[in-house]
Amino acid sequence: MNQAAQWIDEDRRQPSTANSADRLSFLKFLLRYPIFLLAFGPPLLRSSGIDATKGMIDVWSVLQVGLLSSIALRAILRLALTRAILIPKQIRSVLKLAFWLGVLFLASAAYSPSRLVSVAYSIIYFLVFVCVVEFIVDTYKAPPNWMQCIFHLRLIALMLLVLDLIVLFFNSRLVTTVEGGAGVRFGGGAVGPVVLICPVIAIISVFTFQHSLESKGRSVFFFLVGLAGTFSTQSRGCELALLFTLSILALRWAKTGRRTAYIFISGFLVFMLFFGVVLGAVGGGSIWRIVNRGESAKDIASASGRTAMWQFVIQYCVKHPQGMGYVAGFRMIFREQSASILRLNPASIGNAHNGYFQVLADAGWLALAIYLIMLTMIVRLAMRFANRIPHRGFASDNLSRESIECFMLVLIYCLAEGMDTSGFAVPLTVVSHWQNIIVAIILSISARLILASRISRSEPAEL
Repeated sequence: MNQAAQWIDEDRRQPSTANSADRLSFLKFLLRYPIFLLAFGPPLLRSSGIDATKGMIDVWSVLQVGLLSSIALRAILRLALTRAILIPKQIRSVLKLAFWLGVLFLASAAYSPSRLVSVAYSIIYFLVFVCVVEFIVDTYKAPPNWMQCIFHLRLIALMLLVLDLIVLFFNSRLVTTVEGGAGVRFGGGAVGPVVLICPVIAIISVFTFQHSLESKGRSVFFFLVGLAGTFSTQSRGCELALLFTLSILALRWAKTGRRTAYIFISGFLVFMLFFGVVLGAVGGGSIWRIVNRGESAKDIASASGRTAMWQFVIQYCVKHPQGMGYVAGFRMIFREQSASILRLNPASIGNAHNGYFQVLADAGWLALAIYLIMLTMIVRLAMRFANRIPHRGFASDNLSRESIECFMLVLIYCLAEGMDTSGFAVPLTVVSHWQNIIVAIILSISARLILASRISRSEPAEL
């Protein structure tokens, strides 16, 4: 190979930005940055799940892997033809952790109960890793319109929600479940995960309202759509994660000025007064029945049985610090041992229902430590630049604190919702693709802002 690929720490040259921040149509945007195609999933119109540990695959599985493979192949070719790979040191540190995490996942195949499945999922992990690296390298030299990324992600979420509603009309079993006490839960299934797309719609809409990025009426309408969809999931984890994220957004907004602080405090007091009136009129018992959705206090305390699974993972990993084996380990070992040990029905349980315990089960304590450190570094990078005004020379690149703040809020929601689901830690799921895309965008914007700060320091002071 003739090209000289190199990691550069102190590059002070400003990359060419000609036409890089032009607004592209939705189709041209997807063709220019195909990693966003992964946000679609793609949607899976299957009546039942497929268990890869039993050698079961179907046409939808081929479609999933085929879409990712085609995008990863393009990324590999573009990286191979790149003369120099320009990534700042801080971003490189995060990518190194992600790489070594993948190595641990691959190594776990040695003791996995299904080595082929663990190796296959490890390869999928590295394909996603390549897509993220290529996006960072590409946007470091020619950044997109970051605000356009925000609106296009919301558009994709809206398209998935519309598809869920269409499928609901023709085959409701694909997107809903019926549970005692909770009733009908509109989750989206493998078509479009409502627990992710609707909160994202709500978060982005509140953000655009706050920063006047679109008409107020449009922002309010889409926020109400996202809020209604979130409530339709009947998922406490989803609702609490959205409430937590919106609280952070409100607090950050309140700090922008004295007037906004007064509005925030006044609104909070009005809300508490209104809640007190409703509590007195309806009664605490009725409100509690709505919140607990028919579950007993014991079920709520055990997180609907999740704590038993988490206890099983911890006890197993205390004896086996290396974990169970990537993806396949928990599915097979838990199903074999839980029936007698935990007295649960493991027939439909395929993950730990917690992204962090899932990583622990996959590759042990070292993998969990690397995963947590990596996520912490990403959040710190986002928070570091969220309040910093970009260098004036990069205004055409749309490297603003508003854009990275929005993506940071979406990532915070993903991390909070990860306490309730393992989807963010399992490859090929829609929610994992979304989190990877958000991480790629945050790292890309951070890389550009790091370059902007270097140029600002290298310029002579004005007299």
